[in-house]
Amino acid sequence: MAPVHVTHHVFGIFFLLFVIPVVLVSMVFWIWMIISAINNKGLGDSERICWVLAIIFLHVLGALLYLVIAHGKQPPPQKEA
Repeated sequence: MAPVHVTHHVFGIFFLLFVIPVVLVSMVFWIWMIISAINNKGLGDSERICWVLAIIFLHVLGALLYLVIAHGKQPPPQKEA
C-alpha cells in the first residue's frame, strides 16, 4: 500500500491537470452562451429571457441545451418595401 503522502500528491497533480482546466473551460462556455442568448436576434423577447434563465439556473446543462436548440437561430428576413 502506498504511503498517504504519495496519494495526496497524485490527487493534487490530477486536480491541477484535469479538474481546474475543465472547470475553467465550462465557465467560459457558460458565459459565452449567456452572452449569445442575450444577443441572439433570432429569438423573441420572452424566448430570450427563458433561455437566459435556463442557462443561469441549469449552468452547463442549460448552456449545452441552448447551443443545440437555439444558438443558430437567425432573425426572419426583412421584407423590402
